[in-house]
Amino acid sequence: MEQNRILTLVKQALLTFTVSLVLFGPISGLVLEGFSFRNELARAVLLAAIVTAGRIALSLAGMTPFGQKLAGKAARNGSGVTIMTGKEKSPVLILALIFLAGLALPFFADKYFLGIAILALIYCLLGLGLNIVVGLAGLLDLGFVAFYAVGAYLLALGAQYLGLGFWSALVIAPFLAGFCGMVLAFPVLKMHGDYLAIVTLGFGEIIRLVLNNWLDFTGGPNGAAVPPPTLLGLEFTRTAKQGGVPLHDYLGIAYSADYKFWFIYFVLFLVVCLVIYAVERLRVMPLGRMWEALREDEIACRSLGVNHVFTKLTAFMLGASTGGLAGVFFAVHQGFVNPTSFTFFESALILAIVVLGGLGSTVGVIAAALVLTILPELLRDFAEYRVLIFGILMVVMMIWKPRGLVRIQRPAFFPSTVSSGGDAAPLAASPEAAR
Repeated sequence: MEQNRILTLVKQALLTFTVSLVLFGPISGLVLEGFSFRNELARAVLLAAIVTAGRIALSLAGMTPFGQKLAGKAARNGSGVTIMTGKEKSPVLILALIFLAGLALPFFADKYFLGIAILALIYCLLGLGLNIVVGLAGLLDLGFVAFYAVGAYLLALGAQYLGLGFWSALVIAPFLAGFCGMVLAFPVLKMHGDYLAIVTLGFGEIIRLVLNNWLDFTGGPNGAAVPPPTLLGLEFTRTAKQGGVPLHDYLGIAYSADYKFWFIYFVLFLVVCLVIYAVERLRVMPLGRMWEALREDEIACRSLGVNHVFTKLTAFMLGASTGGLAGVFFAVHQGFVNPTSFTFFESALILAIVVLGGLGSTVGVIAAALVLTILPELLRDFAEYRVLIFGILMVVMMIWKPRGLVRIQRPAFFPSTVSSGGDAAPLAASPEAAR
């Protein structure tokens, strides 16, 4: 028995080293220098050896009783959903503290960290929008960045050609992006899985190529400038540029470039809170339950009379509307937009946020968006290896938590009986009965 274990470990080590060397060799073992390359295979061998040592350590730990117990516990925690019993304590106090902490953040953060926080909230909006389409309705969308681009270019081009401002774009963007979502949804109503993913991927690339090649209208690769936001005619610039009054002159205070970032952060934070509330309410409404039922089994839904056309359209349109909102905030935060900000990598990153956070889990999507936005900034000293570290984290998460960081919590609906007075009285059913 002991010899078999040793032989198995040796085979695993050789296989792991070989595969790691094949992967790391072209990536870190060959350094390009103009039209030639420099051989750095020693670095690739070192990385492969580290991965192999980690694989052996995991295998040895898995042979111990403690390791087997830990692996079994992780496997149980990574599957299924959590059925609420109705006896859970209300998290109102915790949510209120988080809300107050979010509002107070600009007063304690510098400009750099506040910029990261704004970017994180933008990705929270994108993750929440795609979570409706992928997590709740089960429709794999690889072109979600197209709706992101629609919102951003609406503000940029609307200001250039129609004189639209930040607030006007914030109102129009959800409707325009939702209309684009409806246009995309109609051709793909009968598609599933890989076919749906390919069509949505093509839609995202079409939007990007149109923005890149329509030089006369969009500016092409040169992009388009975005005007700064205003509040009731008050501008956040040093001097008035849009016919209003500078904020610092109106209030009689010293000028600071931070005022613009504070304004964007506060508005974005409130919008994210409203979207979270709307998504959570939709989940427990009949529409949200139709999304989840459609995700589990479309044939059964249609046999029970669920209108699958309406259900898919609403998922695409509401998800796209949220993406359009995020695009407006991205444009006003950057002050400039061009097609390179809306590539397929952005769609993949948003999808990774939804998958890593947990399909259908609002809390998980928010946590994943914060992690995947802040983590690259913390790893700037390892810029060459950030994508590698990101890939390793995704592989580890898919093994350890295949359903994401946070398990889905589903409210239990208890059966009712008729009381002596003729009114329906709920029974205190157990969670097993609710399943």
